Amino acid sequence: MIQMQGMSLARLLEAVPEHALRGQASVPITGYTYDSRAVSGGGMLFAAFEGATRDGHDYVAEAVARGAAAVMVSRPIGDAAGGVPVVTVPDCRRALALVARELYGNPGSRLYTVGVTGTKGKTTTTHILHYLLDTAGIRSGLLGTVGYTTGAGPAAPAPNTTPEGADLERLFHEMVDNDLTHVVMEVSSHALALGRTALVRFDLAGFTNLGHDHMDFHPDVEDYARSKALLFSALEPGSAAVVNADDASSQLMADVARRAGARVSRVSSGGGIALSMPVMPGDRSLRASDVQLRPHGSSFRATDSRTGRSAMIECSLTGAFNVSNTLVALGLALEIGLDLEWAASVMPGFSGVRGRFEAVDAGQNFSVIVDFAHNPDSLRNVLIAARVLGEGRVISVFGCGGDRDRSKRPLMGAASRELADVSIVTSDNPRSEDPSAIAAEIAAGMGPRDESWSVIVDRREAIRHAVGLARPGDVVVIAGKGPETYQIFRDRTVRFDDAEEVRAAIGELTTDV
Repeated sequence: MIQMQGMSLARLLEAVPEHALRGQASVPITGYTYDSRAVSGGGMLFAAFEGATRDGHDYVAEAVARGAAAVMVSRPIGDAAGGVPVVTVPDCRRALALVARELYGNPGSRLYTVGVTGTKGKTTTTHILHYLLDTAGIRSGLLGTVGYTTGAGPAAPAPNTTPEGADLERLFHEMVDNDLTHVVMEVSSHALALGRTALVRFDLAGFTNLGHDHMDFHPDVEDYARSKALLFSALEPGSAAVVNADDASSQLMADVARRAGARVSRVSSGGGIALSMPVMPGDRSLRASDVQLRPHGSSFRATDSRTGRSAMIECSLTGAFNVSNTLVALGLALEIGLDLEWAASVMPGFSGVRGRFEAVDAGQNFSVIVDFAHNPDSLRNVLIAARVLGEGRVISVFGCGGDRDRSKRPLMGAASRELADVSIVTSDNPRSEDPSAIAAEIAAGMGPRDESWSVIVDRREAIRHAVGLARPGDVVVIAGKGPETYQIFRDRTVRFDDAEEVRAAIGELTTDV
């Protein structure tokens, strides 16, 4: 629920090009919501969003009973609204975002806006850039999977990686109110396809990669890629796009960015695709050489084609995928105007992101990594990176979320079977599905059962079993949930933190010894 100084419904609807109003236009609107439970009277506009499992139109009567001053709908609702004004629009999400922008005075126009999209790496890339901006004294907000930072204290929990359009206007308003000048956003394919960012004009955009994910939402990989490319079509003329040119889909992103009137900056850690991309006037490249991957960090030399200067980058992140993430973040930082050698001098201070290749140290004589990897490509990358952390075995614990893309389940099973010495299939967030049925679909990609893999549906028990198996020099990877502190079942949500469970399991092991 949003409450603020109001305007008349008629005044707000001037910002909504396509609408039909039934009822009194002069009613004052002081706030808005798309959750009927949040209506508390006092001038609230309730917008009926259509979701994947619930339709806000079914809750109009409840919103009115709670005191909604007006309702916004996209289909007929009969007499559900009683006597309150009804605004009919083609798309409630877009219309409510327009209303919110009007209420808040278009706060996004006063922020330099950076969007980062890609299947994996968005969170790490945006956190690196946010760190560099703050270290440089550039006050910036951060919106993404881990939380929403608006300058008003600790990060708030994130219901979505990318907020709804109306929520974006509120968050932008908070940032402007707290004297922030920049915002760095993770932009998901869902948000782009559903139009959550349709009102945002981006000053800078980054692309990390495209892999197999979200095939429950997108009909095919081509549609998934086209949705990602919508970010680059929203670039302001004269702005810039930074693309990971080692990924084949970077060419699509670059082409769309150029059509929007943006220049393109290509980053590469040495892939051949980068060399085949056409270079246009104004383009730049940022290349990594002398890459060194170590158990507790990495280093590489970054060379900027625009200046010819290079700098040695030392950071606490390991894995080849994190070299790419760091390059994209550095490329974005250079386009904003930060200096490469200065960035190199402060990068050692970046400590990483919770739940992203996070090392858990409880005094054990083996390594434990907690990571958010929840698609085949991410799991493969994490398991490959885990190899350099120890001389022993890699033990993988992972599952797949329920009510999500089922096609990736056997692919994740195959990835773990190929790259881990021991695989333990377990539960992730099963939601409305049977956890055992999800595990069976994962196991279908793992081949004949042998001693190298097992199914332990209870995630706590799976983690305990993995810790119990680990010997000195082994690496245990707990994948899928990363920074999440909960587990979602059909009928309940319980507290569950992979890192906490690892520490508890190690503590029990020590006590038993």
